Amino acid sequence: MIRQAKGRTPRRPPPKKPSSNQKDPVGVYCRVRPLGAEDGECCIEVISGSTIQLHAPEGFRTNRNGEFRETQYSFKKVFGVSVSQMELFEHVAKPLVDDLIHGKNGLLFTYGVTGSGKTFTMTGSPGQGGLLPRSLDMIFSSIGPYQAKRYVFRTDEKNGLEIQNEVDALLERQRRENNLPAPKTTSRQKLDPDIADMIKPEEAYKADGVDEDSSYSVFVSYIEIYNNYIYDLLEETQEDAIKPKWNGGGTPIRQNTEFMPPQSKILREDQNHNMYVSGCMEVEVKSSEEAFQVFWKGQKRRKVANTCLNRESSRSHSVFIIKLAQAPLDADGDNVLQDKNQVVVSQLCLVDLAGSERTGRTGAEGTRIREAGNINQSLLNLRICIEILRENQMCGTNRMVPYRDSKVTHLFKNYFDGEGKVKMVVCVNPKADDYEETLLVMRFAEMTQEVEVARPVDRPICGFTPGRRHRNQAFKEELSRKLERGGPSDRDMASLINNLVHDIPPLPSCELTDPHDDITLPRMIEALQNRYKIRLQMIDEYNKAANMMKSMLQEVDSDRIAKSNFTQEQNDKLVEKDRIIQSNKMEIERLEKITKTQEQKIDILQKTTKLYEEDKRSLQQELETREQRLQKELSDKRRLEQRMHGVVTDTQHKWEKECDRRVNAKQLEMQNKLWVKDEKLKQLKAIVTESKTPGRPEPPPRQTQPRRPIREERIPAKRSASPSPIPTATPVRPLHRRSRSAGGEKWVDHKPSSSMDLGTVLQPVIPNAIQVSAPTEKTLSKCDRYVLTHQEVASDGEIKTKLIKGDVMKTRGGGQAVQFTDIETLKQEITPVPSRKRKSSEEKRANGDQSDGAWTDVETRCSVAAEMRAGSHMGPGYEHRGITKRRKP
Repeated sequence: MIRQAKGRTPRRPPPKKPSSNQKDPVGVYCRVRPLGAEDGECCIEVISGSTIQLHAPEGFRTNRNGEFRETQYSFKKVFGVSVSQMELFEHVAKPLVDDLIHGKNGLLFTYGVTGSGKTFTMTGSPGQGGLLPRSLDMIFSSIGPYQAKRYVFRTDEKNGLEIQNEVDALLERQRRENNLPAPKTTSRQKLDPDIADMIKPEEAYKADGVDEDSSYSVFVSYIEIYNNYIYDLLEETQEDAIKPKWNGGGTPIRQNTEFMPPQSKILREDQNHNMYVSGCMEVEVKSSEEAFQVFWKGQKRRKVANTCLNRESSRSHSVFIIKLAQAPLDADGDNVLQDKNQVVVSQLCLVDLAGSERTGRTGAEGTRIREAGNINQSLLNLRICIEILRENQMCGTNRMVPYRDSKVTHLFKNYFDGEGKVKMVVCVNPKADDYEETLLVMRFAEMTQEVEVARPVDRPICGFTPGRRHRNQAFKEELSRKLERGGPSDRDMASLINNLVHDIPPLPSCELTDPHDDITLPRMIEALQNRYKIRLQMIDEYNKAANMMKSMLQEVDSDRIAKSNFTQEQNDKLVEKDRIIQSNKMEIERLEKITKTQEQKIDILQKTTKLYEEDKRSLQQELETREQRLQKELSDKRRLEQRMHGVVTDTQHKWEKECDRRVNAKQLEMQNKLWVKDEKLKQLKAIVTESKTPGRPEPPPRQTQPRRPIREERIPAKRSASPSPIPTATPVRPLHRRSRSAGGEKWVDHKPSSSMDLGTVLQPVIPNAIQVSAPTEKTLSKCDRYVLTHQEVASDGEIKTKLIKGDVMKTRGGGQAVQFTDIETLKQEITPVPSRKRKSSEEKRANGDQSDGAWTDVETRCSVAAEMRAGSHMGPGYEHRGITKRRKP
């Protein structure tokens, strides 16, 4: 239950308006501004007369693959950079002006980003008038001969108009002319140079079908919506009153020290539930120059500011309202009918919306940030209202449209509810810097086109016969012509009557002084007789003039009868035409029923088409998803194949190396065995030979200092199932294996700054290598192999060096990558060497050493000889003992 507040009258329901089942979509047009000289890249291309295409500039990726996507948007009509103001007016505003003259309302507003040309489209420049001056010129060119005198129509301060009679209007004109100074001339030569010659004479338009039996009057008002407050731009404020006036001494004189800022206006609802601005000044104008000068007066008071994007950026929404009052003439076709119910008021609202902007790009601070926030909030609320209207119409919902959240939408809610046509001109700037804002504007315009507004019904026609003004003027002209034809005889008759009056003799003196006077009475009798004769003559002349007047009146009556007969014939023809019109209306109704049936079928087909299109889009999306998945699987498969190919290649190289290593190890083992056997045989032969020679003493055994051999142990990544046999004989130093780095390959020697130079033979030295502390892509692109020197402390406290090797490969993206293939570990160990002194033979004998006897053993001597032989082949450079481990990853 809704409670009613105390002291408030219940809200009356809105009057029932004639409903119209036909609806028209909101007409959305697009105008592309020419690209400036300082602007670089263009992101908009006009495809056709109704389609434009947006190109994403460099730096904007619009799809998942990171490719540049091109988006197309369709409008009712697209105007390119070469379209003139006259062509734009002919397609956009001219139909709205025609509806205004025929009693219908209209709303036209410009929308776009800051600096996209909205104000130029609405106002224009000298020689290139915009939509507003051209609309005013067309209105006054159409209704100029049928305008009522000033102050015949008068506003009632409640969004309505009243009618005054000619006498009251004349008195008000005289009163205002006496109180106000002489009005300025409105000739084109003495206008403000900023607004002079806005429209060329050859570009003027005139509406068709103007009702000649009506009288018209035009009222204009101009408001702005700044920070969600409404201000009257035509209101006289106190700002002029406080301006200093200078006297002769050079000191200013102030009349008022207080400054009264302009007061904001409020929105009210009239008796027909239409929104209007309460207390807004409405000025009656009689020419297009006077109307545009009133507009220019308010335009100079509009809030503008200089920003980084626009030198004169509009900081408010401006609304110029043109109100046309139309009332029929009376039955005689002479004066306006004094009936308020017969007055038809229509209005055209021309709205220049402020441009949406981002504070980051404009560099706004302080007040400008607040202004930009309020502008963006009002435009956002307009977008929300359009979205909800579209949802209610397309989905059949009944959501409440938040018109009251913003003054812009609250003022024009009646237009979206079916009070008139709505059109929008979207202005866009093709430069690449505005791409993101332009994309949002395009989406809003595309959504606005889907909103439908009820078509306004035609106003009722007055019950009087048409052609009253023309018949009245024709009758006056004919009467004046007839009076001119009969004028000379009437003047002669008047002069004759005057002569007769002047020729009447005066009466003689009738004073009798003597009873026997015989002169006075006969003289009086004669004068009276003469006057009687003159009277008879005057009666005859008057009768002739009366007969002449009767004949003239009879001719006029005959003409009137003929005219009445002609009028009757015309009325009969009109009745016949009415019958034809009625039959045509019945035929039209029948055709409309058929049309509605066809429209219903079309709607059903459109819905079916939409369903099929949605299914098609979903299937296309699914197909694209599957294709992307398939491409991804194929790319994964190719990468896996390449990886497996690389693994197979690496495994093949590894096993080849392992086989080579095992073969070499086996060969070395066999060579060592053969060499040991040879040495044993040689020593045995020498011993046998020496034992056969008589009297030769046995030489003492040669004692040499044993050398520490280097044990090289190679540990493969995977141990073989059948390891090679460990040689039992004394190892022999294998042949030097040349590293692959010594070949024609180019190496990157990555040595971090933390590495230490040990100064040993195990320190890796790669010839023709590029030594870096941190590798770069440019360095890697010049080389084929890569090695990283890594040092760490082992568990026994010694330094352990790892050489991490890899291959340098190119990637698909054009970069470089390293695939690690080998790790070599170098470990240094220092073992102390005990000192040995040679003992003399005497000391041996004194000590009872029996080593000489040991040399007699053949097996012992062979093993010692083999050990000495092996030590002699190690070389003098190995004075330390090291272990080298190598493995492959």
